[in-house]
Amino acid sequence: MAEKYEIHVKTDFSAAHCLRGYEGNCERVHGHNWTVEVFVRCLRLNEIGIGIDFRDVKKSLNQVVEKLDHQHLNDLSVFRELNPTSENVAQFIYRELSALINSGAVKVSKVKVSETPGAGVYYWED
Repeated sequence: MAEKYEIHVKTDFSAAHCLRGYEGNCERVHGHNWTVEVFVRCLRLNEIGIGIDFRDVKKSLNQVVEKLDHQHLNDLSVFRELNPTSENVAQFIYRELSALINSGAVKVSKVKVSETPGAGVYYWED
């Protein structure tokens, strides 16, 4: 049986957005303290038993989240046409983080983004 490991790290950021085409309160500018949790699959461990260092994942994730923190998401180039929904924010983080850390032995498996403690979305690619 092939070994597989999945590590996860969590961070947060603050940002505002408004949902275009949405009928209700969320069509107006409002803010969230967003929570982001990323899951990374490791196919093997290094010589000291680590799949990927938590610090490396956190550093890369912080580079991605820095682009969103204390921003009006609608003003960012990626969200000028794409609605800044939780789903699209999760996809953005997944793809940006994947570009930074994916390798032959390590792959971002999914990203969870929550606008509130009780509601969020997972994004992954097969």
